[in-house]
Amino acid sequence: MKAVLTTVLLIIGLSSLSACSSWVYRIDIPQGNFLEQKDIDKLRVEMTKEQVLYVLGSPVASNAFDNDTWHYFYSLKSGAGDNNFKKQLIVSFNDNKLQDISGDYEKSADFNQPLDI
Repeated sequence: MKAVLTTVLLIIGLSSLSACSSWVYRIDIPQGNFLEQKDIDKLRVEMTKEQVLYVLGSPVASNAFDNDTWHYFYSLKSGAGDNNFKKQLIVSFNDNKLQDISGDYEKSADFNQPLDI
């Protein structure tokens, strides 16, 4: 009888501890390339791939069949679960020169003016 009572109390104690799982700290999980708008503002049409790599870094996803399109993704999964964040940038090249950008960032007003070389 005493063993049954101990087992029941143990089960009740463990189930009450599981209710405290919301108190556990969970870390934020960032993935991908974190880009700021100030970095995007540095891009200009006709920049070479090397210049874009210097400004933005290496893209997260590369396509073996289309080397003229680079994809930059960033996501942040909040440990609390309520502040998830995602952004993407797609960079298009033509003849090794920057042609266009699209995604969740805005083009700068000077994007269509090539850099003076």
